[in-house]
Amino acid sequence: MQSAPVLRIATRASALALWQAEHVAGLLRLAHGELEIELLTVSTEGDRRLDVPLSEIGGKGIFATEVQAAVLDGRADLAVHSAKDLPAVTAAELCLAAIPTRGDARDALVGSSLKDLRPGAVVATGSARRRALLAEMRPDLQFEELRGNMATRLAKAEQFDAIVVAAVAFERLGLQQHLSELLETEEFVPQVGQGALAIECRVDDAKTAALLAAIEHKPSRLCVEAERAFLAELGGDCSLPAGAHAQISADAQISLSAVLAHEVGGQVLHESARGEDPESLGRSLAASLRQQLNP
Repeated sequence: MQSAPVLRIATRASALALWQAEHVAGLLRLAHGELEIELLTVSTEGDRRLDVPLSEIGGKGIFATEVQAAVLDGRADLAVHSAKDLPAVTAAELCLAAIPTRGDARDALVGSSLKDLRPGAVVATGSARRRALLAEMRPDLQFEELRGNMATRLAKAEQFDAIVVAAVAFERLGLQQHLSELLETEEFVPQVGQGALAIECRVDDAKTAALLAAIEHKPSRLCVEAERAFLAELGGDCSLPAGAHAQISADAQISLSAVLAHEVGGQVLHESARGEDPESLGRSLAASLRQQLNP
């Protein structure tokens, strides 16, 4: 009797990335019964160059390109990414085959709540968006760079008054007890795709695409597509402080909130819009904010 083929998942090797890949494997087994699944761990440029700020290395692709390459060259059948790490425009040979149910999209502070931070407190984060939003809320704050996996960041937290993390990362790793304050999305707009997983496969691999279709969550897909369209309109890998967060309302409308700034400490533009088509909604909101930033 011929054995069932092995489904191979490409992933980064961090504890969080492995949790995400195992989570997707579990969803696939739940949907299809027992599947033979193996993980292929891949080292990315973003993982290797921890001594360099993200803004100096390059764009979002530093966490995705090598994982995608494993699918493109046939070493793996699918890739699991944090959606926030996936460039808004990706290889034509790949398709975004599934977005499972999204987790918590909020940012969070570790070490102190925002109101309890002393005047002039030092907050560590490698994100220009997080710095811009915190500087808007608390112009007195000082900022330091922070890179590394979640365990590394947590270990470094005591060196600063607070650090900023994605709440979902700590929740998935069982570290939620360290979160001092959850920053609500209405005021502290998250990074595009934050909290969601993005699963890619080759466009010509109909069998894998069919397997992944079973774990697709349509509301999460629509929200992430609106956010990714916003980023694509800004240039696909915008280096400016920018963020977007979408939600589906009871009347099936997509509500999209976004922020865009020139630089940390400068003016931060906030705008929201509603619509049914995620692509046009995201792109029109980005165009509006860009026009306000560069009248």
